[in-house]
Amino acid sequence: MKTKKKSAYAAAGVDIDNKMRALATIKAMVRRTVIPGVLSELGQFGGMFASPGRDQVLVASTDGVGTKLKVAAMAGRHDTIGEDLVNHCVNDILVQGATPLFFLDYIGSSKFLPEMFRDVITGLCKACRENGCALIGGETAEMPGLYPPGEYDLVGTIVGAVARKGIIAGRGIRPGDVVIGLPSSGLHTNGYSLARRVIFEQAGLGVNARLPGTGRTVADLLLAVHRSYLKPIRKLLQTVPVQGMAHITGGGLVDNVPRILPDTVGIRVDTTVWKPGPLFDFIQAHGRVDAGEMYRVFNMGIGYVVIVRARDAVRAFRCLKGMRASPIIIGSAVRGKPEVVLTRG
Repeated sequence: MKTKKKSAYAAAGVDIDNKMRALATIKAMVRRTVIPGVLSELGQFGGMFASPGRDQVLVASTDGVGTKLKVAAMAGRHDTIGEDLVNHCVNDILVQGATPLFFLDYIGSSKFLPEMFRDVITGLCKACRENGCALIGGETAEMPGLYPPGEYDLVGTIVGAVARKGIIAGRGIRPGDVVIGLPSSGLHTNGYSLARRVIFEQAGLGVNARLPGTGRTVADLLLAVHRSYLKPIRKLLQTVPVQGMAHITGGGLVDNVPRILPDTVGIRVDTTVWKPGPLFDFIQAHGRVDAGEMYRVFNMGIGYVVIVRARDAVRAFRCLKGMRASPIIIGSAVRGKPEVVLTRG
């Protein structure tokens, strides 16, 4: 039987045929994310989407999932990392009141691995469907020597839209407003460099070990999917006026909330009204990390913040509770510098 000669490019580490076969297998998955407005098919040079309307403003954001990818590689689990990416990006534009329209991804690796690629795209498509967002294109790059064997990089770009009159920029936040926190599902996609150092190097645990006091494996806890807040927040926006919102990512409450504050308004947060959870406790204790640094590196159990008028707080709380978002009143707006002051009571 005659075997096909390996191309020079494949011998150098890049197999184009392998990549094209894998792309063909995921077309049906991607097609199931199509929503009204999509004008192109996967595989064209550019993804096309119809303009949502003259009174609409497009909101775009690009992000990645950081070194959470290292944990996925260690655990050999790649089917949820795409969900992390989409949900993270959805939350970023949701802060300004935008609803997602379409998404594009970038996957770069030293060697194209079809099964890994399929698993990542499965997660991307799942989250796109759940967020009503179309996956209209992306880039898959094979670059031997740039990425470690068996690992990859993952980046996404999202575009959404919001009516001009519906833009939420935080300008109306004033002293007396109520700050509502929505719980995270864990680390989400931030602080993994520190978490990995503490858990794997200092505490000596493996991905399949059970984290003391949790009954769950390290992999399950570290790969918990970054939560999307789209559905409860969309319902909230239909219920009460929202003055400002913040997605709590790198920098934590301390650095993210001030991004939306007016120059003369600060926020006081009472950290005793919720418990961050055993994963955060473990990292702080075993890494001997100062509490102040914990609140700057991690979300500490609060993944999203909503600010409303005091008169609207009860309705907002009930709405979010009805959407099973588990809201917690964590603080209030005060006169002062645009900063977050963490208190204990």
